[in-house]
Amino acid sequence: MCRNIKILFPLDPPTTDEEIRAAALQFVRKISGSVKPSTANEGAFERAVSEIAEAAGRMLRSLETKAPARSREEEAARARARFAARVR
Repeated sequence: MCRNIKILFPLDPPTTDEEIRAAALQFVRKISGSVKPSTANEGAFERAVSEIAEAAGRMLRSLETKAPARSREEEAARARARFAARVR
């Protein structure tokens, strides 16, 4: 799993479209093996990001849970702790 893709559900406040698109972009970068596509592949790259973001947004809106929403601050603190443990 790409470390840059963050958990998007369930969060308080809810996930934004920008966060969903950023995760889709990271996913496409990971599977394509390229951070910036060539001019010839730019259209396919952008289309993939848009389609994945749209599908992810639909999925996130349809999910249900009885678990309490996760705090963004707590999730960020956990991520910092994981990073600190890796660099030691």
